[in-house]
Amino acid sequence: MRINKRLVELGFCSRRQADKLIEKGQVLINGKVASLGQDVLDTDKIEVSGKQLINNVKDKIILAYNKEKGIICTESKVEKQTKISDKIKEFGIDGRLFTVGRLDKDTTGLLIITNDGELTRYLTNAKNKVEKEYEVKVNKDITNDFINKAEKGVYIEELDKTTGKAEIKKLGKEKNRFSITITEGFNREIKRLCIALGLRVVELKRIRIKDLRLGDLQPGQYKYITRKDIGIK
Repeated sequence: MRINKRLVELGFCSRRQADKLIEKGQVLINGKVASLGQDVLDTDKIEVSGKQLINNVKDKIILAYNKEKGIICTESKVEKQTKISDKIKEFGIDGRLFTVGRLDKDTTGLLIITNDGELTRYLTNAKNKVEKEYEVKVNKDITNDFINKAEKGVYIEELDKTTGKAEIKKLGKEKNRFSITITEGFNREIKRLCIALGLRVVELKRIRIKDLRLGDLQPGQYKYITRKDIGIK
């Protein structure tokens, strides 16, 4: 297998990014600078920018994880902040794992953690319209006007873009709680949408990605899943 494709399968980067790293001489195979189009074996030692990668793509690991509030999905340099990478280390799983997309610090709920680069690209590609469902609590009662506008899409002035179409359902008798299903997504989309319509999000939890539901998975817990659980062949 060619080295750029192997880096993609390892979930390290895209093929274009891999080619750039190779051109810059930042990829080593068995201690020697890799060249574009070079083949690599499962037994070869791969290093990128001085970091050795686990060259094993045979065993795909997919986890469903219930993210707690306060955990960040980015690699912050603030020592007091707990990162998702810190939590992954606690799992004690041998292999490089990464999250499929992100949840911001105050958002809880379902995260997929994996070493399957192909799965990650499928789930994060907007063209595939992968449904993501959230439970939301806001600071005021929602109205039919709010639902109608939110479902059609709301213009976010600070980003100069409009939110995608959504499906909203009221949750029980609580007038300030609802579920929202989206297929697109950008940074803090649901929170920005609510602010644009005069509401503030108090609680936000992701409960579903495609066919995979959070279910009774407790905060901080994870479980092994398969592509079939997510609804992907």
